[in-house]
Amino acid sequence: MTPFLYTTRGPLLALLAFALFSGHDAVIKTLGGSYAPIQTVFFSVLLGLPLAMVMLMRDRTDGTLLPRHPGWTAVRTAASVVTGVSVFYAFSVLPLTQVYAILFAAPLLITVLAVPILGERVGLHRAGAVLVGLIGVLIVLRPGGGDGMSLGHGAALLGAVGSALAAIIVRRIGTEERNVVLLLYPMMANLVIMGAALPFVYQPMPLGDFAAVAAIAGLAFVASLCVIAAYKASEAALIAPMQYSQILWATLLGWLFFDELPDGATVLGAGVIIASGIYILTREGRANVSANRPVLQTRLRPDTGTMPRASSMEQIGSDDHSPDASHER
Repeated sequence: MTPFLYTTRGPLLALLAFALFSGHDAVIKTLGGSYAPIQTVFFSVLLGLPLAMVMLMRDRTDGTLLPRHPGWTAVRTAASVVTGVSVFYAFSVLPLTQVYAILFAAPLLITVLAVPILGERVGLHRAGAVLVGLIGVLIVLRPGGGDGMSLGHGAALLGAVGSALAAIIVRRIGTEERNVVLLLYPMMANLVIMGAALPFVYQPMPLGDFAAVAAIAGLAFVASLCVIAAYKASEAALIAPMQYSQILWATLLGWLFFDELPDGATVLGAGVIIASGIYILTREGRANVSANRPVLQTRLRPDTGTMPRASSMEQIGSDDHSPDASHER
C-alpha cells in the first residue's frame, strides 16, 4: 500500500460511511411522507435484528444479559428510543440540511454532559466553543423569526439531546457493561414500544416501500462496518470530523430528490455549529487537555436503537479486553 493510500484510507472509509448514512436518512425522509415514524422505526428494528443476532452469536465474553448498571442502562435505552422516533420524525418533515445542522449540536451537548456524568473539567476554550455552537443552533432554529420553530425542529433538538445522553452514558459504563447489553436493550425496547403503538398508526406497505425499509437497515449496517474499518485504519482525530461531510450530502440529496436548498440561516448556523464541533475535537486531541475525550472517542451518529452500534459490532467477538475496549470511539 502506498503511503498516500495508507494515510487517507481511514478518512476515505469514513467519508464513504457517512455518505451511506446520508442515503439511509434520505430513505427515511422518503418513507416519512407516507408512514408514521413509529411504523418505520419498528420495521427498521425488525429487519435489523437478524444482523444483530449474527453479532450476538460471535460474543465471546462471559456473563448474562442482565445489565451490571441497570439504572444507567435504562436511561440510555430510553434516550435511544426517544432519539430514534424523534430523528425519524424530524427527517420526515424538515429539510435534510436543517436536521443535520441541529444534530451536529450533539458534540457540544456531550461536552456539557461530560461534566456531571464523567466528572470532566471543561476549560474556557471548550466552554466558549460550546456557547458559540449553541448560538449556531439558535440561528438554525431562529425562534421568533421566519416561520418560527416547528414540531420537527423540536424533534431534531430532542434527538440531539438524546443522542448525546446515550453516548455519554456509554462512556460512563462501557468498560464494565457487556457490549451485547448495550446493543440489545435499545433494539428490544424499540421493538416492544413501537410494536405496541403500531396498531394505532399502521398503514399497509407495498413491497417497494418494505424494500426501502430493508434498505434502511442494510445501509446502516454497511455504513457501520465502514466506520469500524475507518477507526481501525486511522486515528480518531482524523475520522471524527468526517461526520460533517453529511451536510454536503444532505444538500445534494435534498436538491436532487426533495427540491430542497438550504436557506441562509441554515448555512450560517450549520457553519457555526460545525466550526465549534471541530474546535472541540481539536482541543480534545491535544495532550493534557481532556482526560476522558468524550467527544473524540464517541462515534457521532445518533444512537437510535434501530441498528447495532459500530463499537458494539467491533468489540463483540474481539479478543481485546483492555480497559478501553468497550468504549465508544
